[in-house]
Amino acid sequence: MDYYEQCSLCPRKCHVNRHICTGFCGAGDMLKVARADLYFGEEPCISGKSGSGAIFFSGCNLKCEFCQNFRLSHENFGVEISSEKLARIMIDLRDKGALNINLVTGTMYIPGIIEALDKVKDKLGIPVVYNSSGYESADAIRLLNNYVDIYLTDIKYYDDRFAMRYSGSPDYFENTSEALMEMMNQKGKLNFYDNKKFDDESAILKSGVIIRHLIMPGLRKDSIKILDYLNEKYDNKNYILSLMSQYTPSYRALKHKEINRTVTTFEYDSVVNHAIKLGFDNTYIQGRDSQSEEYTPEFDFTGID
Repeated sequence: MDYYEQCSLCPRKCHVNRHICTGFCGAGDMLKVARADLYFGEEPCISGKSGSGAIFFSGCNLKCEFCQNFRLSHENFGVEISSEKLARIMIDLRDKGALNINLVTGTMYIPGIIEALDKVKDKLGIPVVYNSSGYESADAIRLLNNYVDIYLTDIKYYDDRFAMRYSGSPDYFENTSEALMEMMNQKGKLNFYDNKKFDDESAILKSGVIIRHLIMPGLRKDSIKILDYLNEKYDNKNYILSLMSQYTPSYRALKHKEINRTVTTFEYDSVVNHAIKLGFDNTYIQGRDSQSEEYTPEFDFTGID
């Protein structure tokens, strides 16, 4: 099946022919990558001490106003490569000591990613991480079954009014929750190397789901609704919750006065305390002093040429 001919890989369902033009995401029919290198900015069970083998793809189907990686998501910075080249990059990252292959925002390129994994998955010997904004089609996630070992996914908003205002997505929660259900159906059990547990600082995840939530200024009540939803929907022993405080106004955030600031201590503590109250078992809570610059690598084609 030619998924690019009338593209409906993501919830936007542009139905454009990506062989002759780009979709809403800015992607055509060629894989496009901005960097491939060891990366230490993920959760400890992904980065460890050796680093995650992160491959940063160009384009995005969300276009968040506050995106810290706007050069990729909005400006489509990157170089086009073949699936054969992507497969070689994966092997190179493994040989550099990567704990996993971390596919960062690969939504638009799922067919090409699968082509690459078909060539090397049985040779890699390390997990494949699908690192997502969460705004996915459940059907597309089904295509990744048996290819992906770890889903590292966002839930940004509960209320679609905020999703529309800040990410141009009027149906964010519906699609994100359906995609998450598919991820949980595929990988709804945490599996660490050497039978370690989450509370072991040296534990490295072999398979499972990590759900990220970025605490944003003015949206603490929305964050609390997300926590309530997750607590009601899933057994929190079966996934890792990652609460992030790293929000720093970026890109076009200055257009929105209410998010053109950092998160207050009150907002942060409200969300964190609610997570503690609900009894989430496996939770990373990012320190208040974290800044987005720490998590934004230099996009300079490292590891591609």
